[in-house]
Amino acid sequence: MDKVVESAEVAVRDVASGASLAVGGFGLCGIPVALIAALLESGVDELETVSNNCGVDGWSLGVLLAAKRIRRTTGSYVGENKEFERQFLSGELEVELVPQGTLAERLRAGGAGIPAFYTPAGVGTQVANGGLPWRYDGAGQVSLASPPKEVREFDGRSYVLERAIRTDFALVHARYGDRHGNLIYEKSAQNFNPLCAAAGRITIAEVEEIVEPGELDPMRVHTPGIFVQRVVGAPNGEKRIEKRTVSA
Repeated sequence: MDKVVESAEVAVRDVASGASLAVGGFGLCGIPVALIAALLESGVDELETVSNNCGVDGWSLGVLLAAKRIRRTTGSYVGENKEFERQFLSGELEVELVPQGTLAERLRAGGAGIPAFYTPAGVGTQVANGGLPWRYDGAGQVSLASPPKEVREFDGRSYVLERAIRTDFALVHARYGDRHGNLIYEKSAQNFNPLCAAAGRITIAEVEEIVEPGELDPMRVHTPGIFVQRVVGAPNGEKRIEKRTVSA
């Protein structure tokens, strides 16, 4: 039952090139930076990532992007990253943009064993009708576009069918975790982490403070240990501020 491993490098050593990853975080909050750094050092490439956003230049998933380790990414926000923009428009990166709530539900459904669901989000747009650019050819032309999706009517309202997301691995960051893999996230750092944790076939959690089984209040646990296969300690990690605001 002890799921703690000695280092981030050991935790990700079976992540192979071409693997799909659900990565927790929102903006710069709740990012599994130690695990991402270990992946960078491992040399794996052709990765397919699923995350709300793909980091920023020089940090978070942005370091994997800059090193050309990501082949495809699914997310709902692509700002704050000039290298992301460059790779997408030059045809080096495949991008699937998803409405944020739909992305969250696709991950949740994957973790719950639900293969697909209907949602009104995106009906009447390219999200449902198809044609969203997934990849450019480097000359400004779309070489791969999103396909149309099934639309059905329920009680007089139209809904689009969205597929659930399951990934080979999930990387998450938690404030507290025990040796059995039970996790507690800190305030807004919870964000996409519980959804990603459930959606991964193998979930790896970096934890700021590891405690013994029984020390966590069961009523406060966000991710039960049954969803987590590995835990690694990551104390004193860097926490960046996305937008610093000061008064005169």
